[in-house]
Amino acid sequence: MAIEEDIWRKISMKILVSYDTDVRTSAVMDVALKRAQQSGAYLFLVKTCDSDAPPEEIIEIEKKLNYHKEAFEQKGVQCEVHLLIRGLDPGVDIVKFAKEKSIDEIVYGMRKESRVGKLVFGSNVQYIVLEAHCPVLTVKSI
Repeated sequence: MAIEEDIWRKISMKILVSYDTDVRTSAVMDVALKRAQQSGAYLFLVKTCDSDAPPEEIIEIEKKLNYHKEAFEQKGVQCEVHLLIRGLDPGVDIVKFAKEKSIDEIVYGMRKESRVGKLVFGSNVQYIVLEAHCPVLTVKSI
């Protein structure tokens, strides 16, 4: 669901919120909620998904996104959800989407990866931090 034009005029800041699959999402969402409440920001809840993901996985991701959207709205924070299924690496997809929407800040949940894991699989958070056009606030999952 997109924002109506009159709402855009009132928004002082746009925050993109995303997280890796294995991250404890409550910590990420708590940080994003505080940031949005402090700045009066509009949130974009974003999750990337593989283009070959089974329909059941897509449905589950959409349910989780909508759950978080309702929780934010109950606390007075306006937001919208986006499930990105564009065939890009997650880090690339997040950075591209942030640029497309002129995002002011990215809040990204991450998990600790070993050096070998980063070497073999890459690091989405490293790409996002280095390539994003805006500040990135990372939330480490414990």
